[in-house]
Amino acid sequence: MPAWARTACRAGLGLVLALSWAAAIAAEDDPLAFLRQVQSAARTLDYAGVTVYQQGRMLQATLLVHQVDGTGERERQEVLDGTPQECLRQNGMEQCLLPEHRLIVMRPAHSDHFPALLLGEGRAIAQHYDWKSLGRTYRVAGRECAVSELQARDDLRYSYRICTDLKNHLLLKSQTLDAQGRLVDQMAFSSVHFGADIPPGSLASRWDTRDWKLRTESSQPANLASRGWRFVLPAGFQPIAELTRQMGPGHMVDQLVLSDGLAAISIFIETFDPKRDQNIRQGGLRQGAMSIYRMRLASYWLTAVGEVPAQTVHDLAHAVQYLPQAAQ
Repeated sequence: MPAWARTACRAGLGLVLALSWAAAIAAEDDPLAFLRQVQSAARTLDYAGVTVYQQGRMLQATLLVHQVDGTGERERQEVLDGTPQECLRQNGMEQCLLPEHRLIVMRPAHSDHFPALLLGEGRAIAQHYDWKSLGRTYRVAGRECAVSELQARDDLRYSYRICTDLKNHLLLKSQTLDAQGRLVDQMAFSSVHFGADIPPGSLASRWDTRDWKLRTESSQPANLASRGWRFVLPAGFQPIAELTRQMGPGHMVDQLVLSDGLAAISIFIETFDPKRDQNIRQGGLRQGAMSIYRMRLASYWLTAVGEVPAQTVHDLAHAVQYLPQAAQ
């Protein structure tokens, strides 16, 4: 490369980095505006690529396609490792295809997965996390991104290190960190394309499902307090949904969803069935950032699940009270 070309490249790179630093400094004055910008990119951009989730030695790759058209948001996720599974989402509903069982499961969609970042409006995030730009860029999937951190102010939640695209603000990489700053798990794009670079037909399933069985999982609003349930919530976590879900024929599960704007915890309540549940172990389990605690309470199974430290779900579950007389 000629010397003048190298000089021009360096000058161009310096301008890009200077602009990214300026944007980061501006975002420090309003971190919520920055996070909402990242969230908007996940919901409004057209992108397709492969995401990789790493937990210890375990790696799982998923093909992700997201497009927005006149009907709203459409998305396709196909797990590329292990047991085949594919989920097709249109706005608030999705159908998940389980080829090994020749089964289609229709259910309310979960649109809060990577690269989405916020749960709800996120207004309370600044009370429980400190946001800061680390003042450097990094390359993910061949694209430059700005590195920043959301540091938890207590041990009830994890911290996060994120890298967001310099051009369009899409979240390209997210790392979950424990209280000592150690990596718990991470997710990132290994490849990503935008707009017109997405191959036509990327949202179409590759499975022929004409003779597959269909199962519908529905939900409806619930009022758990009126049934006698009392909860002591971890600081900063607020209820964002109370549902009764039908998980199969005759199997109803109540669910309370809590969030602090970044992390979510669900409490599941289901009737204890001696035939079905006698071999289920009580206690805790952790898989990457996901902590699970299960216990018996009266004639119910209580399960607390969330991407928070294990002690948080343990304490949450043990603080639950069931007062049937209050329901009456």
